Amino acid sequence: MILLTVVGQAYAAAGFRLEDKPTQWAGGQFRFRKSLGDELFAFIAYQHLPYPDPQPSRFRVTLARTDKSNPALTSHHPQFDRRTLSILVVQDFGVDILPAADYWWPYKNTDELGRALAETGHLVAGYGIPWLKGELTPPERKTAESVP
Repeated sequence: MILLTVVGQAYAAAGFRLEDKPTQWAGGQFRFRKSLGDELFAFIAYQHLPYPDPQPSRFRVTLARTDKSNPALTSHHPQFDRRTLSILVVQDFGVDILPAADYWWPYKNTDELGRALAETGHLVAGYGIPWLKGELTPPERKTAESVP
């Protein structure tokens, strides 16, 4: 319910719908899906890991563009791609807004969960959705091997 309250309207406005899969929801997996045409689909998937107190619970977001109905399956489609939101933002786009490229958003209470979901919603809207649609591509980043 909190997930839909915080990000549901923005994702719906972008054409994404939460998949009605109660069994997956019970396991902490929530996927939003949109058809991109040409037999391609875009997915925004939240993976939630609840922990008992005092350890914080956490979640991460994975983005996928695929011709498969399950974004976890590998595809040979030329436009297939799958990235976590944190890797896309920090590593691919070079925006050091998160503590690490492989990041799980932690929270201890409902207020912290709402703020973390809002942060991911902003990042998905700004980077994830345009990337999934092919409208935004990461700049080529120089690596140690490519620097003369």
